[in-house]
Amino acid sequence: MKRPTMQDIARRAGVTKAAVSFALNGRPGVSEPTRRRILAIAEELGWQPSSAARALSDGRAGSFGLVIDRPAHTLGLEPFFMQLISGIQAELTSDTTPLLLTMVEDQAAETALYRSWWARRLVDGVFLVDLQVDDARVPVLEALGMPAVVIGAPRGTGTLPAVWSDEAAGVTTVVTHLAELGHRRVARVSGPPHLRHTRIRTEAFGLITAELGVSGRTLAADYSGERGAAATHELLSLPAAERPTAIVYDNDVMALSGLATAQGLGLRVPAEVSIVAWDDSALCELVNPPLTALSRDIAAHGAHAARRLRQAVGGGEVGDLQDSAPTLRLRGSTAAAPRG
Repeated sequence: MKRPTMQDIARRAGVTKAAVSFALNGRPGVSEPTRRRILAIAEELGWQPSSAARALSDGRAGSFGLVIDRPAHTLGLEPFFMQLISGIQAELTSDTTPLLLTMVEDQAAETALYRSWWARRLVDGVFLVDLQVDDARVPVLEALGMPAVVIGAPRGTGTLPAVWSDEAAGVTTVVTHLAELGHRRVARVSGPPHLRHTRIRTEAFGLITAELGVSGRTLAADYSGERGAAATHELLSLPAAERPTAIVYDNDVMALSGLATAQGLGLRVPAEVSIVAWDDSALCELVNPPLTALSRDIAAHGAHAARRLRQAVGGGEVGDLQDSAPTLRLRGSTAAAPRG
């Protein structure tokens, strides 16, 4: 169906397009009965102002943007982003602000998209996710003067406000728990090493394993089930004296693949190897044994970021917001280290 225009309203009401514009924008120039008749016809036709027209009238696009630099097939499998987006969207529905979501191949494409959105007044601000160690997006957004909120730790974020939780505290919680269970060889299957939160977790993992006298080993992966399985196979194929008795995964998808791989190799979980997932999800409870996991309210995290961005777009002073650190949910995939 064709989107109704002001010309359609004018034709139905038997008035000029200018009269319709006056009525819809609450400006003088038409009588009160005519104004009411035009408004009634506009409602009947389902007319809404276009984003371009609204941007020209008040400088606002009325929408926010989220660009994700991840392959589409992996994004659909990862519960973290689904929960994050649901939290953002739930907050934005309070004032019917739409979320413009898209995926790109790399940061160059992402920064080009920001420039285009800002020049065409398609969004009023953006959410910045997956901050990289040397992130080219931050200076671009600062130079554009485009409101943005980083979802991640406030390191390398420049003047942009961040909504974050303590990644290092989560690592410390997990490794301490495993050490208390007697594990002295703990491995970690990480996300991509160029991501800022991966770097923070890796640094924390090295510090806490050294402090507790635990042998720690990290293998880099990419959050996919395939790489999680490959890394698990590599770790569990080590000689018995080097093989980890516990493995921590940087997301739930890799942990699920790790569980299946360990069982496929004939190892009992948790009797012979314990498994912990980062970012708890419903998937962690649907396997046997259910996975011990670091849990946080990701939807609330997204909602907090949306509130912060709304404040920034409105011209308010917005600082960093630290959410609660992840907590460990104990389930059947962790137990005391095997004897010997």
